[in-house]
Amino acid sequence: MEFSVKNFDLLQELSLTQGVVERKTTIPILGNILCEAAGNKVTLTTTDLELSIRTACEAKVKKEGSGTIPAKKLLELVRLLPEGEIRFKLLENHWVQILADRKTYKMVGMAKDNFPAIPVFPHPLVTIPAKILSSLIAKTAFAISNEESRYTLNGALLLLKPDTITMVATDGHRLAVAETDYKFAGLTREVRPLVPKKALTEVQRLASEAGEDGQIEFALDDSHLFFRVGERLLISRMLTGQFPNYEAVLPRENTKASKFPRPARSMAKRKKRWRRIIKASRWPSASTRNTCWIS
Repeated sequence: MEFSVKNFDLLQELSLTQGVVERKTTIPILGNILCEAAGNKVTLTTTDLELSIRTACEAKVKKEGSGTIPAKKLLELVRLLPEGEIRFKLLENHWVQILADRKTYKMVGMAKDNFPAIPVFPHPLVTIPAKILSSLIAKTAFAISNEESRYTLNGALLLLKPDTITMVATDGHRLAVAETDYKFAGLTREVRPLVPKKALTEVQRLASEAGEDGQIEFALDDSHLFFRVGERLLISRMLTGQFPNYEAVLPRENTKASKFPRPARSMAKRKKRWRRIIKASRWPSASTRNTCWIS
């Protein structure tokens, strides 16, 4: 394997994969990133066995091949390097030579055969606007349970219908439901996957990178969920179990609505004002520390 890539392009994709890289693990290969050079691009893959990210960037490939490199060390090095081209070359015994800015660096990887196999992206089920999906996550993620014993509540329910998309989350005390009208072309049935909390965080990152008009291709198989934006693919294990019947606690025939005036000042502005007041207050000096101040 031998290729060269622009610093900016590589850094952008490496940063995207860091949320998945396993830092505290008993399986050393999970701390590495799989690099595969072929055609006119290099593909980067990271996984923690529950969540995987595969992305790619343009590269000048001199010799096709693949190898693994410590993910965290590679990111730290690329961040320190100046703008320009970086050359990678796979040596013997899994060593990787990195040339940039007239300097040579070496990192030792691991056998690529030890890297876990990543599921293949199936046929897309629907295409979801990135803006809509990101908004639904933002409105419901706070209610996801952090208790590991409540496995089915450690994620959110993504409910897809032919003309609506809904996301539901609960921790047993709070319930958050967000629904948006959207017509899905080709969807004729109801789909109800459970998406883990960590996967939702990474989906939000994908959506923000996709931009205002970005689209996310969604697919699933028996045990995995797939979210794809261009060359970027996020794969997550699906949570198993029965999500609580949230509709049972929602009022069915509610005809009453209330409107509350928005406060003149937001909470952030109030906090800022109080900080200024406290900072401007006259506090006792060292010489008057035992004095009782009354105002």
